[in-house]
Formats: sequence, C-alpha cells, structure tokens
Amino acid sequence: MVVCVAAALVGVTSPAVAAPANPGDAQISAAQQAQDAAAAEVGQAAAELAAAQAERERANAIAMAAADAQLVAEAALERAQQDADVATANLTAAIAAANAAQAAVNEVAAQTYMRSGDLGGLSALLYAENPSEMLQQAAALEYLSAGRSEVLAEAGRARVQMANADSEARARLAQQQAAEQEAAAAQAAASAQLAQAEAAVADMATRDAVLQQQLQDAQIRLLQLQGERNAYQVWAAQQAAAAARQNAPTSTPRSSTSPTATGTPQSSPGPQGSAGGTRITAGRFTSCYEMRWGTMHNGVDIAAPIGTPIYAPAAGRVVRAGSATGFGLAVYIQHDDGSVTVYGHINDYFVTTGERVAAGQLIAEVGNRGQSTGPHVHVEVHSRGMYQGRTNPMPWLRARGVELDSPCN
Repeated sequence: MVVCVAAALVGVTSPAVAAPANPGDAQISAAQQAQDAAAAEVGQAAAELAAAQAERERANAIAMAAADAQLVAEAALERAQQDADVATANLTAAIAAANAAQAAVNEVAAQTYMRSGDLGGLSALLYAENPSEMLQQAAALEYLSAGRSEVLAEAGRARVQMANADSEARARLAQQQAAEQEAAAAQAAASAQLAQAEAAVADMATRDAVLQQQLQDAQIRLLQLQGERNAYQVWAAQQAAAAARQNAPTSTPRSSTSPTATGTPQSSPGPQGSAGGTRITAGRFTSCYEMRWGTMHNGVDIAAPIGTPIYAPAAGRVVRAGSATGFGLAVYIQHDDGSVTVYGHINDYFVTTGERVAAGQLIAEVGNRGQSTGPHVHVEVHSRGMYQGRTNPMPWLRARGVELDSPCN
C-alpha cells in the first residue's frame, strides 16, 4: 500500500494487477443450493439419529428389566435349591429311621421266634438266661404285641410325609429352573434387540458424520466463491479509481495525503472484562426409582466418569462381588439390619465375598459395563434380603446420613 501511494505522489503509474477470478451468479447459486441440500440432509439425519437414540434407550430399559428379572429368578432358584437339599436330607433321615425301626422290630421278633417258636405266651420268657434278660424279653414281647404296628405305622407316615415334602420341593425347584430358563431366554432376546438398536445408532451416527462433512465442504465452497466475488469487486473498484485518477486534469493539485482506502481496519476494541456427610460417589443423579419406558427402574443412577470411587454407605458384609447379569460387574453388601445394597455397572471392585466393610470404605469404581448407555453406578436397596423387598433407595440412604444432592424423592 505504501509503494502504491509513493508512486502516485511522483506521478509514476503502478504496474497492472491481474484480475482475480470472478465466479458467475450461476456458480454461486449452485453452491448455495448444494449447501441448502446438504443442510436438509443433515437435519433429516439428525432427526433419524435422535429417533434411533430414543429407541436404544427404550431397548436398554427393556433389556435391563429382563436382566433384572433374570437376577430375581436366579435368586429364587438358589433358594429353591437350598429348600430341595434340606427336604432331601430330611427324607433320607426319615427313611433311615424307619428302616432302623423296622430292622429292630424284625431282629427282636426273629430272636424271640428262634428261642420260643412263637411270638407270644410265656414260652418266650423261659429261654431267658437271667432276670434282666427276662425283663427285656417281656418288654420286647409287649412292644411287639402292642406297639409294633403303631411304631411301624408312625415310621411309615413320617416317611410318606417327608417324601411328599421332598416331592413338593423338587417340583418347586423344577418350576424355578423353568422360570430361570425363561428369564434367561427373555434376557437374551432383549439383549439382541438392544444390540440391534445400538447398531442402528452407530450406523446413523456414521451417516450423520458423513453428511456433516459434506455440509461443511459445501459451506466452504460457497464461502470460497463468495470470497472470490468480493475480491473481484474490490479489485474492480480499485481499477476504476486508478483510471479516474489518470484521466483527471494535470492542473489539479494532488493531495499530499493518501486517500482513505475502502475497508481500512478500524481500531480493535480493548479486551473485555470477565463477569464478575457421607457420599456413595461424586456424580449427578440421572434416573430415579420410577417407571421408565413401561418398566420399573428399581434403583437410582448416578452418572460420573469411569474410575470415580464408590463407597459403602453403611457397615455390612459383602455377599457377592463379581459378574452379574445386565450389570456386567456388581457388588452386593448385606448390612447389619438385613437389608442388601447393590452397586451395578461398575468398572472394577475392591472387596471380596464374605469381607466385612465399614461405612465410607472404598468398595468399587464407576464404570460402563453391562447394559449401560454411559458411565454411571446403579444403586438398589433390597430391604428383606437378596432381591426381596426392593424399595426406593433414597429414604434408606437419608436415614443413614448419606449426603444426597438429587432430584429423586
């Protein structure tokens, strides 16, 4: 710019500048249309992606409900197995007692018959070798004659009762096994549906990214053409001004100061001033104990980055730590009042089954395992033991002084 002004002062004509490209109206219009079309596709893709994400959320809720039902079925099956084992042991003991009673009666009867030739009368007593044996034989005869049938009948009744109890326990076990298999099948189907929903989201996200890039390319092309048009217009104005100066009369005095160039930058504004208890984990509550997508969400979700520490809200004993259907990994703690708290979707755990933990002790860390759509910990309370009497965790936690900053009641 200084060189051009100096040349004008001494009357020397500056060298000609080549004309920049001047895109036609058709080119700019086509670029504008391409940008508008790309923007429309991006909008459509965004709507489809949002719908796919909503479907994934619904599928995830259904899958979590199915996984929850399987966990309940697994716990019921374990209790049924324990009941069946007890019934079998009792039946075995009843059979052994009945067989022993039968054997004792048969032994006494056989000995009495061998000695006396019959089972009644005084002849059996004549073979007694001493008074003590005579009393025993007399008692045996009385037992055989008066009580044998009743004792054997009682033993038989006990055996039948225990057999019925064992049969009922086995039937209940079979029902629970069938229920567990049905729950597992439902969980597998829900997981497959969730996988399809996640694949759809991934496909839509990929398509959205491609369309976003196409929109960006179209925007850049339009800006490039508009920039070239603007540059050409500035150049043409400069050429017209130069021609006007050269055609002006020579008697016209030249200004000792250079004209103010169009678009001379103004001074930039100055810099603007700036506007002036116990916890389970540090995070944000994202889901409450409530119905969600038509299924019951039996706990609360606390979102936090993977690796965020999780602490025991109260003292208790670890009853399970490791893999859990739907949760990926989970920790279960039975507290001193008998209630059980559950921590699911964790990334890792730092306690073992049977271990005693204190309130505030580190037990696990937040993760994104299992059927989870983002890093968080799922917390449940079972008031009457494992998967029995599930209740809203919030009152339970507040009653134990746990600090809660939550919209959940």
